[in-house]
Amino acid sequence: MTPAVTLTFDDGPDPVWTPAVLDALDAAGARATFFVIAPRAAAHPALLERMHRAGHTVELHCDRHVRHTELREDQLAADTVTALARLDELGVRPRLWRAPWGITTPASEAVARAHGLRLVHWTADTEDWAGHAPDTMLRRVEDAICDGAVVLAHDGLGPGATRTGCANTVAVIGPLAALAADRGLRCEPLTSGAVATP
Repeated sequence: MTPAVTLTFDDGPDPVWTPAVLDALDAAGARATFFVIAPRAAAHPALLERMHRAGHTVELHCDRHVRHTELREDQLAADTVTALARLDELGVRPRLWRAPWGITTPASEAVARAHGLRLVHWTADTEDWAGHAPDTMLRRVEDAICDGAVVLAHDGLGPGATRTGCANTVAVIGPLAALAADRGLRCEPLTSGAVATP
């Protein structure tokens, strides 16, 4: 199997920034995984179609972007059912699930099992939500770019973001892909055998 790293994007799709992220991925020859907020996905189905056409994968983030620690198991189950139903209407059937803020609980694990989902985390965090410059983000993750690395970034503005746009995220994609290539790594989507677990 070819050594690979995965670029992942949470909190989208966004009608402005997701197309720019997709353009940057295409220019870099990189394929990625998008963990989508279901109502945003339902509002922008053409972006999901574009993701699939380009060889990216679309997985579950949430319906409401709420920490799992703030939800009872029945509330988390209801949120997940709603999100999966919205995505199913778009022809998307996730197998991977990244919780908001990456925070999981025993309830997360129970709900994941009930729906055949695998909870996944990340091994390198760009902290792009804070609005860091592209070179700062690259330095944050460069030591972690290795076979099996899972890089966290965002193609949408989620709760807690302190930036006003995703331009710096778009700008770091090319350098990240180039760094991976220099290390003999391809940028490929996550699979259901993903190892970055919470």
